[in-house]
Amino acid sequence: MTELDITFRDTVLPADPDAVREITESTGFFHDYEIDVAVELVEERLSKGVQSGYHFIFADLNGKTIAYACYGPTPCTKDSFDFYWMAVLNEFRGKGIGKKLIRFTEDGCRKLGGKKLWLDTSSTDKYIPTRTLYLICGYIEAANLKDFYDDGDDKVIFLQKL
Repeated sequence: MTELDITFRDTVLPADPDAVREITESTGFFHDYEIDVAVELVEERLSKGVQSGYHFIFADLNGKTIAYACYGPTPCTKDSFDFYWMAVLNEFRGKGIGKKLIRFTEDGCRKLGGKKLWLDTSSTDKYIPTRTLYLICGYIEAANLKDFYDDGDDKVIFLQKL
């Protein structure tokens, strides 16, 4: 696969809720209730537009959406943004698509006046590749909330200054 095969877009299309469901289900990382939330955010953007507060980047390959990221301004802050979601269709993981989604998300935040981008993930071993990716992309571990998700499953919060 060459770089030219994948196109990135920030427009949300009517087929995207189904694509997001397929992508998130394929990873094996998310609970059913989390997948439902991911889809709801896309649907909210479709129904409310920019006023939803949710912004997206989608990666398409030959007309099929294979990855996506969701971000938005953090309420009650001056210039912080939350990086809500990122997932890559399982068969395309490890090909650099996540790094590109991160960079496009950072660019999108900057264009909207963002100076800080916050994201969080689980501390379990399953998420070691995820945490490693964030560190490789220059994020710093800003906090660790013990037993946040469950006993022995901390919430690890990362920060990228834009």
